[in-house]
Amino acid sequence: MTQPHATHVTPDTQDADGTPAGQDTTGTTPAHVPPADLRAALTAQLGGAARAWLDQALDEAAAHPGTHGPISVWELRLAEAGRRCGPAHADAARVLVLHAARAGTDALTRVYSQGTADERRAVLHALPHLVPGPDALPLVEDALRTNDTRLVAAALGPYAARHLDAHQWRHAVLKCLFTGVPVGSVADLARRAHGDDELARMLADYAAERTAADRTVPEDLHRVLALTESGRPAPGTADPHGKES
Repeated sequence: MTQPHATHVTPDTQDADGTPAGQDTTGTTPAHVPPADLRAALTAQLGGAARAWLDQALDEAAAHPGTHGPISVWELRLAEAGRRCGPAHADAARVLVLHAARAGTDALTRVYSQGTADERRAVLHALPHLVPGPDALPLVEDALRTNDTRLVAAALGPYAARHLDAHQWRHAVLKCLFTGVPVGSVADLARRAHGDDELARMLADYAAERTAADRTVPEDLHRVLALTESGRPAPGTADPHGKES
């Protein structure tokens, strides 16, 4: 089922990676906003009943983290978030619940494997706030294998930027081009693409295939290709030492 488009909360502050909020499309997702700022921004936008529900849900999660019985009370709150806070704010609310519950890799994996697409997306947004190492990469890899474009976009947040290896990351960028996910969703795109000759080759091959099939080459492909060329002479031009690149 097609999921409703969510408008993410962006507080008037800096994103988690230091980018002023609102200046970069990647900064509009909960993955890029520190939880304290995310809660302040979300609380300011919710109505009274939704604020009360969020406060109670976060207090419960903080008081009873981990697993208790077949399902924890905070996991039930994840399922309620869309109805209680509205689809526009559900991602942020779920990320805050996961953070309050101090969900580790095992808990996040359980929620991801058992949850709806919305809950899976929240888990992906929560990864950079909760998992310091690469332990949760299987969740990112699973999301990248899907054809759910919102999951693909969520998977390519700061956690993937830190932990996906070069081969996986390059194919994730191509997946965005294949499926129409804006490359603005890819966290740290400029740094990781910079000077990546193999990515440039893959992009050129894809562009050639599209052109041969008389299909339009996505504008985003040119954008990423330009990033790979940053700081390198264009093919066939002389470098400062008189050698051709």
